[in-house]
Parts: sequence; C-alpha cells; structure tokens
Amino acid sequence: MTNKTALVTGASDGIGLDFCTLLAKRNYNLILVARREDKLNIVAKTLTETYGIQCSVMVADLSEPKAAQTLFGRVREKGFEVDFLINNAGLLHNGFFNQLDLGEQEKMMTVNMLALTALTHLFANDMASRQAGHILNLSSLAAWMPIPNQNVYAASKAYVLSFTQALSDEMLAAKSGVIVSALCPGFTATKMMDNPAQGETLRIAPKMMMASAVVAELGINGCLAGKTTIVPGLSNKITAAITHLFPKMLIAKFVGKFYRNNMG
Repeated sequence: MTNKTALVTGASDGIGLDFCTLLAKRNYNLILVARREDKLNIVAKTLTETYGIQCSVMVADLSEPKAAQTLFGRVREKGFEVDFLINNAGLLHNGFFNQLDLGEQEKMMTVNMLALTALTHLFANDMASRQAGHILNLSSLAAWMPIPNQNVYAASKAYVLSFTQALSDEMLAAKSGVIVSALCPGFTATKMMDNPAQGETLRIAPKMMMASAVVAELGINGCLAGKTTIVPGLSNKITAAITHLFPKMLIAKFVGKFYRNNMG
C-alpha cells in the first residue's frame, strides 16, 4: 500500500515541524515547504532516517507574489498527489499599528491570508477531483476577538477562521470528499513567543502556553475526524466561548490592556 502524502508549509520549526514529525509517525510521505533550504534538508534527513518515509524539500517564500501558484505547479510537475494539506506558515507582528513597518504588515497579510487561500483553492480542487483529501488551516484563538497592538495579525486569523468554516460547509454540501478544518491554538510554546523580528515581545507565563506538539496532534486528529473548528485546550475553549458574551469593544479594551502590559 502506497503511503499518503502531506504537504506542510512553515515546516522547518515550531508547530510546523511537529506536524511533520507526527505525520511521519503515521507513515505519510512529506513535502516540506519553508524559506530556508538548509533547515528543511536537516528535517528531511532526520524524518527519512527515523521513520523510513520519503521527504521532498520545496523552498518557497509565500510572501512573494504568486508563490502559492508556483509551489502548486512544482508539486504537479513532480507528479505528487497531496492527500493532506496543512497551511501552517504564518507571520506575526506586535506593537502599535502606526509604528510597525507597513511593508512587513503587507507581507503578513499575504502569507496569512492570500497564500493560504490560493493553496487551499488549488489543492481543494485537486482533492475534489479524487473525491478525497484533508486541509488544515492554521487560525488562532486571536481570531475570536479584536486584539489591539496585534490588530492585523488577529484580523488575518479571523479571516482564516471565517473562510475555513464557510468553505467546510461548501465542500460538505458538494459531497466533494474534502474535509476542511481550522485549528485555533492559544498561546503556544514556539519561537513566535520570543522573536525580535516580530516587533515587541509578548511576555507570557509558561503555564499559560501549550506545547506545540500537543497542539499539532490535536489539529491532525481533529481534521482527520472531520471537525471543522478545533480549539485545543480547555482554557482556550472557555476563552472562545466568553468572546460571544460581551461587546467586542469591551473585549478589545481588556485584551489591549493585557497585551500592552505584557509587551517589552
């Protein structure tokens, strides 16, 4: 029996690397996508030697114009059929909107929304032609609320959540055989929590963060089980529910104060 194939963007570290490891354990062959070829080659070598699966490395900067279409074309040229797409790549910037670089925020919107949408469109059509496939889009708990000092990021993740939920219904109604899910993690222990390139660092107590491997496993399990929306962790589920109980501006004021008090 031929192994299924998964494509993971942002595969070189963090949750993306955990997705790859967990899928390799399930005997998926992998297409690893990220910007740094050296890191991808190390991941590919490790997973191939450890789990006996096949890994293909495809370097791509999804903030570049038409990068998603170019990546899809390369996958088709190689003759790969992707059974599981994980749109994990994402960018984040913290700080006051008018003080953050506009070009960097535009890149964030391109990666978080445009590239994700394009890859979903291209691979969903390919999967539907075979009447089978899974797509997991990385949203965030931030999608459920307006977040001052992280406003563009939160808005981009709200787009991912709304888009994915609506598309999931469409694909089910069309009896396409394609499952589309949104994963909405809260604070997760990855380099995103301490990356100077993202503007100010958000200081979060370790006890408030989930392990990235746990988040990744819950995401994979939820998608394979056919869940449309996956919020990992009880505290995150409670937070998501609470956001429906209060006016958005009240939530924005509370969250904004929390973020500003914990940024530095």
